[in-house]
Amino acid sequence: MVVWITGASSGLGLATAQALREAGHTVVAGARSFRAETGTDGIHRLPLDVTDEASVTAFAEAARAVSPRVDALVQCAGILVLGPCEETSPEEYRRVMDTDFLGMVRMNRAVLPLMRGQGSGKIVMFSSINGLLGIPCQSAYTAAKHAIEGYAECLQMEARRFGIQVCLVEPGDHRSGSQHTRHHAEAVTPESPYWADYQSATGVIHRDETHGSDPAKLGRKVARVLARKRMPVRLRIAKPDQHLAVYLHDLLPPGLNGWILRKYYYGKS
Repeated sequence: MVVWITGASSGLGLATAQALREAGHTVVAGARSFRAETGTDGIHRLPLDVTDEASVTAFAEAARAVSPRVDALVQCAGILVLGPCEETSPEEYRRVMDTDFLGMVRMNRAVLPLMRGQGSGKIVMFSSINGLLGIPCQSAYTAAKHAIEGYAECLQMEARRFGIQVCLVEPGDHRSGSQHTRHHAEAVTPESPYWADYQSATGVIHRDETHGSDPAKLGRKVARVLARKRMPVRLRIAKPDQHLAVYLHDLLPPGLNGWILRKYYYGKS
């Protein structure tokens, strides 16, 4: 199987690229920091900026030089901006949406004609637990992941008759932290009225990620899903407490669910 993967320089994207290569697939990996080369690990690396239409086109052309087929596209590229809603600027929201959501749209537009021509293909898009519920100080990322969830449902219905499958991967916290993709809203300072809550929430987020799941295990699960004849529409990969958080979000009254999350992230109601 020939697999294209975005965001493959670090974190979950790197772990997934390595797992796919270990499973015997031809892996064409893209990231902004890459130069065109084939590493000693057998992964074909190409430069790719998913926010740049010309870069997406160049990546697709170079990937087709490696192999004219593309059996699967795995989309992991993403960035994060932490900050209260009021102090996260429209430009910071735009930057996250342009990478995390519109980057996937650009890549899908590049690959869908090829898959339709083949009569088959698999598209895996990395969403998040935050695509299902919101948490404090992560509104830009949450908004992008919610957009991916809705978009993927539309794409899954539209592409099915062409033999193209779509799967949403919804990771919980994993030990994947790459600081160059993690940003803080520029307006947040110690003088902010949100400063104490911001410090508390981001501390909890950092703690949960530090003690998160092994990204290599996630990569192997994605590789196994791609090997299946029929992929699930959703694949949630998270610890039991994060599965529970999603269930409670759907079952509890919104006010009560919000109280629980405020208590968890702020230590107060």
